[in-house]
Amino acid sequence: MKITALALALTFLAPAAPTIHAQSKSSWRAATPAELETSLPARAPVEKERIETEMRTASGIINNHGKLIAGVVLITAGYSADGKYSHYLLIQSPITIADIAFTPGSYVFGWQRGEAGLTVHFYDAATGTPHGTAIAKPLPTGTRVESFRLWPPSDRPQLQIGRFALPYTLSE
Repeated sequence: MKITALALALTFLAPAAPTIHAQSKSSWRAATPAELETSLPARAPVEKERIETEMRTASGIINNHGKLIAGVVLITAGYSADGKYSHYLLIQSPITIADIAFTPGSYVFGWQRGEAGLTVHFYDAATGTPHGTAIAKPLPTGTRVESFRLWPPSDRPQLQIGRFALPYTLSE
């Protein structure tokens, strides 16, 4: 009787074990438009200005604890940030983007085109203090162009800017 009960229990638990492991491993998913709109500002605080955002370009990921990493294109025409910043980035969980470690906070970034790809400069949004520079590499031909997209780690762990991308890793 004890052996039968144990065998029965293992029969039901064995298939669940890989599922439980897979769920904890892929706890990040694409954020919904409603989650992005709730979390990202319509006017991003950048240094001493509040710069309008283009919410239709918003993209991000969210984990099962409600922590969000998301970004949106800034509408910088007419602001002092024009040419320096192009995107706003909200980080609620530690992440490393192309070897640059980010702690929770608000950041902005801008880019210049170079021979190797895009040279992307990251800054603290509140102060404008430089946070790091990385080279975004060209994506394969035929890849859809996105003004900004933060892909879930289960799909492609990368931050896409146009036809270029930066890899990222999450640090939970």
